[in-house]
Amino acid sequence: MSNSAPTPANPKTYRVKSFGCQMNVYDGDRMAELLAEQGITPAPEGEDADLVVLNTCHIREKAAEKVYSDIGRLRREDGSSPLIAVAGCVAQAEGEEIMARAPAVKMVVGPQAYHRLPDMVKAASQGQRMTDTDMPAETKFDALPKRRRSGPTAFLTVQEGCDKFCTYCVVPYTRGAEISRPHADLIEEAKRLVEAGAREITLLGQNVNAWTGENAKGQSVGLDGLIRELAEIPDLARIRYTTSHPNDMTPGLIEAHGDVAKLMPFLHLPVQSGSDRVLKAMNRAHQVEKYLSILEEVRKARPDIALSGDFIVGFPGETDAEFEETLKLVDTVGYAQCFSFKYSPRPGTPAATMGDQVPMPVMDERLRRLQTALNRDQYAFNTASVGKTCEVLVERRGKHPGQWLGKSPWLQSVHFTGDVAVGDVVTVELVEAGPNSIAGALKVPASA
Repeated sequence: MSNSAPTPANPKTYRVKSFGCQMNVYDGDRMAELLAEQGITPAPEGEDADLVVLNTCHIREKAAEKVYSDIGRLRREDGSSPLIAVAGCVAQAEGEEIMARAPAVKMVVGPQAYHRLPDMVKAASQGQRMTDTDMPAETKFDALPKRRRSGPTAFLTVQEGCDKFCTYCVVPYTRGAEISRPHADLIEEAKRLVEAGAREITLLGQNVNAWTGENAKGQSVGLDGLIRELAEIPDLARIRYTTSHPNDMTPGLIEAHGDVAKLMPFLHLPVQSGSDRVLKAMNRAHQVEKYLSILEEVRKARPDIALSGDFIVGFPGETDAEFEETLKLVDTVGYAQCFSFKYSPRPGTPAATMGDQVPMPVMDERLRRLQTALNRDQYAFNTASVGKTCEVLVERRGKHPGQWLGKSPWLQSVHFTGDVAVGDVVTVELVEAGPNSIAGALKVPASA
């Protein structure tokens, strides 16, 4: 793609478009805050932005090609383009290739370097093209502005990177080694988010339950210790965390699900396969029996816990019998929600060069069968919730007049009508289940 028209100098408006995981959403918000600190404002809906940041995800198949498609769509009728920055994991993995293939891109910045975006924008406004995919020793979080805005729900990255090296995954290469942000910084950022209006905070990490830190008393604590201190923030109503690894589910974290009222009864704990042989080939370092024993302990601590997970079908060498083991695991657990994917080779990962790659038609059929089972269980969980009365955090207006949308403690989407406002925590009776959401009836006025 070529771009003969001059690039805009000193951009006045921006748009950040984030793809993929919740951590990318968090990163996108932080990049927006960085740009706002420079006096650049969000582009009004429907209007072109002077600066566009494509915050990419490398997990899904053909992620890089989708980036080039997005770059092409940004070209205007007169042949010009906005200042374009490609950020995120695709930027980290394919930075130089992006610069070579897409002249319209003026900046490529990896997920550990986006705190340098303002300087890159200044340079790009003067006609330079820059790539920054360093993974510096100093933490980017020290260079980010203080949190000043939030909706009723907010993400807070507490841990980044991964040391697990699952054979199908690029995260260790695009996000780097596991690091935990300092305890004091997280407490301060959480308080600022609550002051800005957040009622619920979701703690994020590639392996969020691997977080460790030192509290104000000099004591070493894990994620459960952080959660217990966050729960002391008066106006914070809810705490969640994602994504967890089975090997990092400590007894203390399991106990917190029973002890901390503000920790919502929802656990996303990916397993990926129901076959021990496949798990070993994936380098998951846990077995099905261990995984099930963790879930049993969590259910003892919090009997009403809603369970979620991730599954990959068609991993190289997966047999029909091994896939049946995955279906058996699904039947055993009874997930409230789940994500499921066909295996797709990621360049540079060990699994990409393994033999016995599963044919696409076989993967298609396995995914169809798996998703049928998962959808069945999600609907069953929603149906079993009918008749319960619970608190719902109001997140936004619905499509219909007077309708509001929010989340139950079990992360179900709930829609209802009533005299409420965004950010209220209201009591709702769950009255009718759908496959993806639940209809509710408002019971009492909103709490403060």
